[in-house]
Amino acid sequence: MEGNLRKTVLLFIALAIMGCSDNKQAGVSTGRSLGANSNVGNGTVFSYAEFDKNGAPKAIGIVFQASALEGLPSALSDGHHCFDRNKDGKVDPQTECFASHEWVIPLPSEAARRSDIPFKWVGLNWNPHGHIPPGVYDLPHFDVHFYIEPIENIFAVAPGSCGPEFVRCDQFELATKPLPANYMNPDFKNVGAVAPAMGNHLIDQTSPEFNGKKFTRTWIYGVYDGRVTFYEEMLTRDYLLSRPTACFPIKPAVAVGVRGYYPTQSCIRYDSQTNEYMVSMEGFALREASAPEPIRVER
Repeated sequence: MEGNLRKTVLLFIALAIMGCSDNKQAGVSTGRSLGANSNVGNGTVFSYAEFDKNGAPKAIGIVFQASALEGLPSALSDGHHCFDRNKDGKVDPQTECFASHEWVIPLPSEAARRSDIPFKWVGLNWNPHGHIPPGVYDLPHFDVHFYIEPIENIFAVAPGSCGPEFVRCDQFELATKPLPANYMNPDFKNVGAVAPAMGNHLIDQTSPEFNGKKFTRTWIYGVYDGRVTFYEEMLTRDYLLSRPTACFPIKPAVAVGVRGYYPTQSCIRYDSQTNEYMVSMEGFALREASAPEPIRVER
């Protein structure tokens, strides 16, 4: 295990233990619970979960202090997930490291420890220069990944020489393995967007940014080795600064492979009283697991 990966996993475990020690009761949680936090920009980003009176999740998300949107890194990369692509014996941080800045933010233990809530932690990425494809997602933006997959599996997706985001070739093949037909909404397509320490990103090409509109926010599904590994809201800094209060329907799959509560909408809100921005999954519904259908071959 690489040094950075080991440190990240140990940090995650420590934060999870700290979160467990803060539990007020052993039963089902109600109300709002706060999770871990990270220093971002000039402020703080923290995770949270809200539950109804019966303990069902109402919202799972992160909160940006307004100051977190100022003083963000301008460098292309934070120096993580690097690979000597030209094999000259050294790594150029500007051209051979994954072009992003990342923070690991565990969800509150009241949500993460429950077997009926598949989401366990948040991977927040800041992309100061955007990313591919040019003319679409090349604006400064955040990736808010709500991960189902354990952190050690995600950070094991290593940089390499394959694909547009340069991952290890054997892992690129696993990441682009098709899903069972009933586990993904048919609008979401595999375009080979496999990123290190993330996995593959399935894109909805019916979204406004692919149809003549400027990118503001969009929804993405993450997959690896034939299973769904994360849900993602991707949104620009400028869109957050516009102080939106909006929810957007999430296009669902016909079925899920793991029983649990899944969101039906993605919400982005500015709270003028606290001067904070919230990015959350909401409208949760309990879904039973279904058997996989035959793999759909894309043409």
